[in-house]
Amino acid sequence: MKESVETEGATVLVVDDEQDIADLYSTWLLTAHDVRTAHSGTEALQLVDASVDVVFLDRQMPDMSGDEVLDTIAEQGIDPAVVMVTAVDPDFDIGEMPFDEYLTKPVSREDLLDTVSEMLVRTTYDDQVQEYFAVASKKATLETQKNTSQLEASTEYQTVNERFEELRKKADSTAAEIDDFEAVFQQFPGGGLSSG
Repeated sequence: MKESVETEGATVLVVDDEQDIADLYSTWLLTAHDVRTAHSGTEALQLVDASVDVVFLDRQMPDMSGDEVLDTIAEQGIDPAVVMVTAVDPDFDIGEMPFDEYLTKPVSREDLLDTVSEMLVRTTYDDQVQEYFAVASKKATLETQKNTSQLEASTEYQTVNERFEELRKKADSTAAEIDDFEAVFQQFPGGGLSSG
């Protein structure tokens, strides 16, 4: 990961068919970022391009749902961090959706700004680590919305949980390799990561 991540000045696209909400989110984000605002899924697809870093996407819109916008962005090969922002309580269908984070309305100014910063930090990691964070977010979202018996009965949740465990083991293995490398490095004369 880079030593420091620039968390201001990102290009953010806010998509919500409720104009007042979209404009409020945009106003909050304009204090630190370049913001584009769309009031429909169709407009969002006209505004999203490779320069967009983060998309805040409403899930329920009349002309084109957030789910459809999300799929179209993925099909176009554009790869911004996508945050679903919605009043819809998440259901098990989120397991297959290609988003990075899920926020349930209402959200605060701090929620939005912190989420942009978190998404920008995540982009400094490789694809596998980014997927780990996205899957962990889906797992946590489902676990806060569903009870144990619902989770146990859901094949979608089991799939998310299995993928989470698989990615966690890979991450642990990578961390162990780094620790092994650092341990070997410590054995060299004058070695060590800091001279104290």
